[in-house]
Amino acid sequence: MAEIIKRNKPLSVNPLKVSQPVGASLAFLGIHRAIPMLHGSQGCTAFAKVFFVRHFREPIPLQTTAMDQGATVMGADENVIVGLETIAGKSRPALIGLPTTGLSETEGTDIHRLVREFRARHPEYDGIPVVPVNTPDYSGCLESGFALAVKAIVEHVVPADRTRAGQRKRQVNVLAGAHLTPGDLEHVQELVEAFGLRPVLLPDLSGSLDGHLGDQESSPLTVGGTAVGDIAAMGESVATLVLGRALDPAADLLRERTAVPDFRFDSLMGLDHVDAFVAALAAISGQPVPERIERQRAQLQDAMVDTHFMLGFARIAVAADPDLLYGLADLVTGMGCTVSAAVAPSRSPVLDAVPGAEVRLGDLQDLEKAIAARGADLMLCNSHAADTARRLGLPLIRAGFPQYDLIGGYQKLWVGYKGTRQTLFDLANTLVEHGHHEIAPYRSIYADREGEAHAAPEARPLH
Repeated sequence: MAEIIKRNKPLSVNPLKVSQPVGASLAFLGIHRAIPMLHGSQGCTAFAKVFFVRHFREPIPLQTTAMDQGATVMGADENVIVGLETIAGKSRPALIGLPTTGLSETEGTDIHRLVREFRARHPEYDGIPVVPVNTPDYSGCLESGFALAVKAIVEHVVPADRTRAGQRKRQVNVLAGAHLTPGDLEHVQELVEAFGLRPVLLPDLSGSLDGHLGDQESSPLTVGGTAVGDIAAMGESVATLVLGRALDPAADLLRERTAVPDFRFDSLMGLDHVDAFVAALAAISGQPVPERIERQRAQLQDAMVDTHFMLGFARIAVAADPDLLYGLADLVTGMGCTVSAAVAPSRSPVLDAVPGAEVRLGDLQDLEKAIAARGADLMLCNSHAADTARRLGLPLIRAGFPQYDLIGGYQKLWVGYKGTRQTLFDLANTLVEHGHHEIAPYRSIYADREGEAHAAPEARPLH
């Protein structure tokens, strides 16, 4: 069990974390014909939108209540009600997400009361779910904001009915954590469907932010993702698969409201974790493991044999949100690496299970100090760490959100037998390229040291 080292400084230096409102917005972007409206200033939403656009390379629908100085001091309640009315009337979304920001939380806004007031004033929009969620950006991180939004969606969209569980014999709920990329979610769906099951992902970024050209040039709402009707029917599923410890509160609420049994997985990276996931699918479906999945497992085993020579005893530094940090650290230590430095932006129960001596709660300055103290051969972090890696002369494999200096990073596959195999190849190749375990050439004491390279003799004519 890792020792959790709390912050010992009053400010963030070279920040690692991404804020809770961004995480909540990301969850809402995985629902079809939805739109998040952040309750805060225009700058709060613009900052989030820049991150999303640079990471996904796609237009991102976001709205704001546009709090100004006057509204901040005198109260911005009317901004919320007018904003909800405008979006509901003009765009007719299937769902409106309403995350707060640090500004509105500091003001003390009761967004749940404002939603009730909106309902009282505009009953004509009762068919449009509005999901308020408190996500101050001065606490938590992207992962916790994402998890709070998923729990709020369950609370406001899934009916509390414990009598309908299992009516849809082939339907399986998948609560998908913030650490999973659209590529990961697409592969998870393929694994579930391989057993003859129908997955309902909450949220489904693989449908809305997977980078595809659609018929519309632009849309004020999300295009793709999980339909609100499918979310409302999650209480009829035969089981729920929970991917990521951060979603435990949402899973608890879903099970309490629907009585649908669940299977929980802290990670889908590494042989043991994927074996547990595949075994759960086989148990739910009552079907044997398909041959192609058995083949993928054998391919991963071969990759583990091929890469363990390069990965053994390598020192890896990891900085990420808790669920992703745990998954990466568990994978590399299982291959013989040492996690020499681990930093998370906020506390989570899963950090106790991270293999390693300690996990620091902090920023990239804390990561840099830990690397200086214990050394590292490779870094795993998002694009915020690019300057740190350059300064330390270390290779960086980008993982997590945001990745604004890498094309296609949002779509990379990390999970399952296939994703784990590719991750091991990437780790091994990066270490080999940067000289890990390379034997220094022997220089004889009799060597001519006047020049390392001798000029080639001039070519002579043949006649």
